[in-house]
Amino acid sequence: MTELLNSEDLVRKLDGLDGWEIVEGELRKVFKFGDYLEGVEFAKQCGEIAEAMNHHPDLLIQWRKVTVSISTHSAGGLTALDFEYAEKVEEGR
Repeated sequence: MTELLNSEDLVRKLDGLDGWEIVEGELRKVFKFGDYLEGVEFAKQCGEIAEAMNHHPDLLIQWRKVTVSISTHSAGGLTALDFEYAEKVEEGR
């Protein structure tokens, strides 16, 4: 099992991710797009990253935006794996 991050680690790791925040125990960011299908394509890319990592976020596709929320359910909170996922999503943009 992956270890939960402590408060100091959360602050440090969050500082390196532009626009991400911790909401209700999850790492979350809302991505905005010019049109709906651009958001759908982004969600597909998020899904491909998730499959490669075997670590799956919740994706909410809305008109011109996609909300990505992730935590490590098996650990009961946020772990380094969640931040690794967020970094990969940012790299893919």
